[in-house]
Amino acid sequence: MTLTIKDFDTCAKPDWCPGCGNFGIQAALKQALVNLGIEPHKTVLVTGIGCGSKMSHWVDVYGLHTLHGRSLPPATAVKFANPELTVVVAGGDGDGYGIGMGHFIHTMRRNVDMTYLVQNNMVYGLTKGQATPTSEKGFKTPSTPFGAIEEPLNPIALALAMGATYVARGFSGDVIHLTKLIEGAIKHKGFALIDIFQPCVTFNKINTYAFFMQKVYKLEDEKGYDAGDWEKAMVKARQMDKLPIGLFFKTERPTYEEQDPGRTGESLVDADISDIDVRPLMERFM
Repeated sequence: MTLTIKDFDTCAKPDWCPGCGNFGIQAALKQALVNLGIEPHKTVLVTGIGCGSKMSHWVDVYGLHTLHGRSLPPATAVKFANPELTVVVAGGDGDGYGIGMGHFIHTMRRNVDMTYLVQNNMVYGLTKGQATPTSEKGFKTPSTPFGAIEEPLNPIALALAMGATYVARGFSGDVIHLTKLIEGAIKHKGFALIDIFQPCVTFNKINTYAFFMQKVYKLEDEKGYDAGDWEKAMVKARQMDKLPIGLFFKTERPTYEEQDPGRTGESLVDADISDIDVRPLMERFM
């Protein structure tokens, strides 16, 4: 079967603001699935709450729209139930790095086989522009009228510290480059994070397309950079004068699913449950 972008289109159209960086992320995800030949019925897109998290309504694959900050646990359950599925999670920086931080850390530590796309616009767009964990210090918003006083979270450094096995950063203004990063993340066996600079054209007038186009550079263009060197990756993660995008680090280690002692070797969806009577259990609790 030859796939095209149209195979992943839905009848509904995104209602993001014109120019929103989420359009680039959606296009890159669809193109990556096409390039990898992964059919819609073999893909699950799990999302949280936020502007970008509505993406599960607008990519024609299996979709699960979950609670704020709670997308990674159900995505883990999907992967456990049917490891043959390609599991992609998408959500914003407030969703994943704020209320969802606990799940984020432990999913990385466990190395669950999934791809996590974080739409990092450094602002809460859906709720009209409050500061998020990645907002720059001094950033003025309705929730920080005198400027944010905290130092911003560094998601790349955190992912490296917590054992993520594929750590990358993209820019929604460069769809071709982002598509390649997503392809690599999906093919990777283990937890893959792609933190994506995603300009919010309505509520963030500082971190704009022009801002990122002047600041970003591609790691693969730097002579001698080795994505297998954790220490070099950490140095690059902390660089602030210029902002590197691309693959920071990649390694291989067993996934959580592979090490689970409760697995019998077959997928839960393939297990024979014809001789299981759940009535005693139901009677006990009802």
